[in-house]
Amino acid sequence: MNPLAIVNGRLVDPAGGIDAGGLLIANRQIAAVGAFDIPVDAQTIDARGALIAPGLIDMGIFAIDIPAFVAGGITRAALMPDQSPPLDDSALVQRAAAAGKPNVWIHPIAAATRGLAGAELAEIGLMKAAGACGVATGRGWIADSGVMYRLLSYASALDLLVISNAEDGGLAAGAVMTEGETATRLGLAAAPAIAESMAVARDLALAEETGARLHLRKLSTARSFDLVRAAKRRGVRVTCGTSPAYLFLSDVAVGPFLTFTRLSPPLRSEADRLATIAAVADGTVDVLCSAHDPQGPEAKRLPFADAAPGMAGASTLLTLTLGLVRDGVIDLPRLFALLSANPARLLGLPGGGLAIGGEADVILVDPEAPWKIDADTLPGAAGNTPFDGLPVQGKVLKTIKGGQLLG
Repeated sequence: MNPLAIVNGRLVDPAGGIDAGGLLIANRQIAAVGAFDIPVDAQTIDARGALIAPGLIDMGIFAIDIPAFVAGGITRAALMPDQSPPLDDSALVQRAAAAGKPNVWIHPIAAATRGLAGAELAEIGLMKAAGACGVATGRGWIADSGVMYRLLSYASALDLLVISNAEDGGLAAGAVMTEGETATRLGLAAAPAIAESMAVARDLALAEETGARLHLRKLSTARSFDLVRAAKRRGVRVTCGTSPAYLFLSDVAVGPFLTFTRLSPPLRSEADRLATIAAVADGTVDVLCSAHDPQGPEAKRLPFADAAPGMAGASTLLTLTLGLVRDGVIDLPRLFALLSANPARLLGLPGGGLAIGGEADVILVDPEAPWKIDADTLPGAAGNTPFDGLPVQGKVLKTIKGGQLLG
């Protein structure tokens, strides 16, 4: 494979700020950064001032959707265990790991319990040996504190990240919205927002007791972020993430029963939305993820209460989160830490930066390119996005995996 030289760009490295220059790729690795001599046999790409940044590492997707990943600049994706069948066996983990190669690499996350039923621990050690990058409770929460304690203790001994979906099932069972004025007006079954923070509090207590590494996958309430802040100050090995829906939408977006806004956890109050932005700004949030869970029309064209929760988010993750930079919430290096460097570090994956010798997983981005999100034309398996029709800025121009242009 000939070397690839990207020139005349703006390098965005989560560890090193923003600099004018280019990137040289050789043998699937970053060979030079900044100014360099272009080899005579190199293919050259003129970035024309575009951002040159690390490929995104999407932490917690529910479907392997290569066209959506390539369009969104995602070069590695961590696959949640909620598959059919669940990823609760080493052979299933091995098969999932091979699914995206040689394009976008898929890194499976093992199921914490057999069948994701929350009762009996799965063979976590064998699945780690088979290539699992973490272990997760899946879409559900392990209600049995004894099972969760054993999971965290076992994972701590293996130094394996535990990814928890923090939502108390006893409070949230049957609910499709967050309690509040909108749910009352629409007459929809609702649960209090503390369903999340109660689960967070329990999981944090067990993580503190066991010394395990805990990642709270998708938080959305002010109380949850307060609990995480306090736990971090005490030295608990906890990280947390969120996704664009909870940064830019509140429960009023449900409007006239728009099923594209049927999500899990449900959209929160405006106060919680603002608290989520504040948690990104002050460093409480460690990861921004797409929560990519595309649902076809047969799952969304139903009454709101019957529609499947989930949204297609991979192709719009970077575009939407660039809004945080324009609004002055964070800067570009911090954004790519949240999207690339931090997921790589937490999951023990290559990539996430622009260091010489690192994996040549790179994207070119025009942060100002205007376009409109259209659910009918989004690349990928389905376009069920609550941002349908939204004018946005920022577009991935090229996605490069291991020195190879994708798409």
